[in-house]
Amino acid sequence: MGAKLEKMSNTQFNQNSADLVLKNGKLLTMDAARPRAEALATREDKIVALGSAAEIEPFISSRTRVIDLEGQLACPGIIEGHGHYMSMGESLMGLDLRPTRNWKEVVDLVAGVVPAVEPGAWIVGRGWHQAKWDDRPSPNIEGLPLHHKLSEISPNNPVILIHASGHAVFVNVLALKASGIYADTPNPAGGEIVRDSQGTPTGMLRETAQDAAREALAVNLSKRPADVIDSERRRQVKLAADEAIANGITSFHDMGETFQTIDLYRNLADEGNLPLRLYVCVQEPSEVMQGKLADYRMVGYGTNFLTVRAIGEKVLDGALGVHGGWLLEPYADLPECSGFNVVPLADIRRSAELAIQNGYQMAIQGIGDRAARELLDIYEKNFRLNPSREDPRWRIEHCQVIHPDDLVRFAKLNVIASIRGVFATSDGPWVVKRLGEKRARQRGYLYRTLVESGITVINGTDPPVEGISPVENFYRSVTRQMENGELFFPGQRLTRQQALETYTVNNAYAAFEENIKGTLTPGKLADITVFSRDIMTIPAEDILNTKIAYTIIGGNVKYPES
Repeated sequence: MGAKLEKMSNTQFNQNSADLVLKNGKLLTMDAARPRAEALATREDKIVALGSAAEIEPFISSRTRVIDLEGQLACPGIIEGHGHYMSMGESLMGLDLRPTRNWKEVVDLVAGVVPAVEPGAWIVGRGWHQAKWDDRPSPNIEGLPLHHKLSEISPNNPVILIHASGHAVFVNVLALKASGIYADTPNPAGGEIVRDSQGTPTGMLRETAQDAAREALAVNLSKRPADVIDSERRRQVKLAADEAIANGITSFHDMGETFQTIDLYRNLADEGNLPLRLYVCVQEPSEVMQGKLADYRMVGYGTNFLTVRAIGEKVLDGALGVHGGWLLEPYADLPECSGFNVVPLADIRRSAELAIQNGYQMAIQGIGDRAARELLDIYEKNFRLNPSREDPRWRIEHCQVIHPDDLVRFAKLNVIASIRGVFATSDGPWVVKRLGEKRARQRGYLYRTLVESGITVINGTDPPVEGISPVENFYRSVTRQMENGELFFPGQRLTRQQALETYTVNNAYAAFEENIKGTLTPGKLADITVFSRDIMTIPAEDILNTKIAYTIIGGNVKYPES
């Protein structure tokens, strides 16, 4: 089909010039019909031809923009397979805590902005992770700090510091009060208010316990004028797009937004102001989704910039880093805990029913092996009860711990495994401590095993949990090398071909978009990522030195800006 379409395209368009021509490059098409080429031509928003420089020469006229790639590697536009778009934009407006190396640095960073903040306004930061600190706070509970220093340096402003995973927050005393959390406040189902030996909240709120603080923040922000709120949300959209495009991303799987945010996306698409192609999951309680899903289902809206046809990322369980991942057996380093079921199974079951009824995909988080098994049970039941629903392509997000018995079920049910290559190496220094060596080796981050089991594997970085760089994620996926230089179960490394497939053709397939994305094929969207180096052949240690040379969306060069 690819070769025939290529011939048709050349015949049909060779009398008309192209809008854009890329030449003298290494074009890795990911299309088996023609795996490589050195030049391509685009018109409007599609690829019209590819081949040798001589074959593409007739498409060049005085109005054609010609880019000489000088041997650089071009591939289908990189698709971020799992992220949180508005949260990413929001994180770029707040305190970035990812570089902090200990609790003191976190407190100092907050202290530095306090003088510039109006009394009563909330201070928001994101990205801290206690397992990555170079020392333990003193005093501490389970390696976590107490709120007193944070409360002391910010006596007039509530502070909420979101964990890197998004599955916990740390707050000061003003934020605890604003959230209605006191010594006698019970733990909510699926969460924990961490307390000291006297039962006093320390400031750490795990899983659903963080909801009260996030709601208090939302109420505070909602009091602003409507035009201010709209302006800020539009700025979040732009900031997220700028960051993604600068990193070579042409499409983004947005794993959970409210109907209100989807309305914003639709308005931006109508205006022609949606800067990045979005595949959006609805994230609402099942009772809210009922009766609305049909009206919000969109495929290729706004010239293929907006698709809404999935339910996710309802978090069935929590994160391993905060002992929230739901495991079949207890944590090795916290034997009294097996993690949390965050969103009740009843809600997941009802969401699955609504997905089947309305032609939606399910894309639900399952980090621990217990969570993955529960999801497979729910998916299998719905497939059995609805045999006429062909090719649903339901997904499980993260897939960090999987019992070997369940690998066969993934393949049998054609459930897509959505992984984060970089998680294996960022989590690697503490995963064995959480799971124990044997369980970590047999069940943890089984990326190569998933691929070799015939399972469709897709990839992404989960921004803003991790940085959105596909270069680093590709490197971590193919080397499994941690920051300390050690390798994390290297037998689970992906080949470079497998890793690039998880970022292109597989991510397109996971969004039902393989007919318009994922390969450089005439007739498909002209979404192209150009790397400064050939990441498929250079020594592994040089991959991290690779830059994004061009990001092209719909035949338009979006990065670098002209």
